Amino acid sequence: MSDVSSYRIRRSTLEGEIRLSGAKNSVLRLLAASLLTNDKIVLENFPSKLSDVSIHVGMLEALGKTCEFESEERMSIRESNSLTTTLSWDGRSIRNTLLILGALVTREGVGAVPLPEGCDLGGRPYDLHKLVLETLGCRVWEERGLLCAEAPSEGLVGTDIHLPIRSTGATENAIIAASLARGVTNIWNPHIRPEIVDLVTFLNGMGAHVCIFGQERIEVLGVEELGGCSHAVIADNMEAITWLVASVITGGEIRIQNFPTQDLEVALIHLRESGAEYFLESDALIVKGGKCYPIEISTGPHPGINSDVQPILAAYAAQARGESRIIDLRFPGRYAYASEMAKMGMKHEIDGNLLKIFGNGGGLVGANVRALDLRAGVALVLCGLIAEGETILKDAWQVERGYNNFVSKLQSLGGTIEVN
Repeated sequence: MSDVSSYRIRRSTLEGEIRLSGAKNSVLRLLAASLLTNDKIVLENFPSKLSDVSIHVGMLEALGKTCEFESEERMSIRESNSLTTTLSWDGRSIRNTLLILGALVTREGVGAVPLPEGCDLGGRPYDLHKLVLETLGCRVWEERGLLCAEAPSEGLVGTDIHLPIRSTGATENAIIAASLARGVTNIWNPHIRPEIVDLVTFLNGMGAHVCIFGQERIEVLGVEELGGCSHAVIADNMEAITWLVASVITGGEIRIQNFPTQDLEVALIHLRESGAEYFLESDALIVKGGKCYPIEISTGPHPGINSDVQPILAAYAAQARGESRIIDLRFPGRYAYASEMAKMGMKHEIDGNLLKIFGNGGGLVGANVRALDLRAGVALVLCGLIAEGETILKDAWQVERGYNNFVSKLQSLGGTIEVN
């Protein structure tokens, strides 16, 4: 866990230039997939200051990998001894342990990892990961706080995997586990997101044979072994949306370098129609503020609006004048953060799986609030930037999990924020 316990935030207008870091939701998957080879892996555009990344690096080292920072944004991963197949870890766990398990069992035939943690979003069991591994031939069970898996003596065998819902994590685990399985695996009803594409590009660079057929299926032709490679992590689209919204709600102007426009087309359309003013310049997005109008969104599989985006858009709605509506189809009822925003004066109502926000053009006031999860935390920071008085955000370590150099970047844009 990060040492950061709280932020102090005051009203600010954000202006300047920012460069996006490598994506948390991609780099964690790449770190897990690095277990598939004993050759050297180099990851560029590496977000080294993320606390979840630091935890994952520690887990790799506990399994026998040697991880070295060749620079702040360049990580090399080597393996000099045999891997340990049981992850002994006393610190905070992360949900990515499920992908570590898939990598271990397909390469070594056996694996055991701590049961996963991460953001408490409700309804996130590991049943789909269990389904994936069992379909490939594994035996999966719990034992003394560990999730264990064992492949048959001949190893995993390629097959058809039918996912009942479009799950990002289950799709990733199926790709990782199938990459060293014998024969062909077809993953039906996958969730094709930018992070999935980045994982596939990384694995194919290691010598895998993975082909994406749109949202229909992913075909994986198993190989006997994978080699090393050098790979640049994609830009973080969640960070991109965060700075875009921050610029609009504070009335500032920000140039966001390395902006992943192609990954955020639907969200960009909604924001433009809701008053955001921006234009593209080469690989940068120039946000010229704008005026927040009410929004009406539902989350859904890519290219729709990701569930992680909706707390950030709730902060946008709090600055608008009028009624906004949000429905989260992936994690129903993911609105606990609204009660924290209400402490700052935001009026809202929850009706089943519908969140209504009654914006009055701002009017928020500073308060003591708590980051219930990563995206809720950064959404509360955004509210603090438009509130009168001082906002104290407790459990700010949640934000540090997913935003690289967050405080220094915010300060570089003129944001008034202090760490306690």
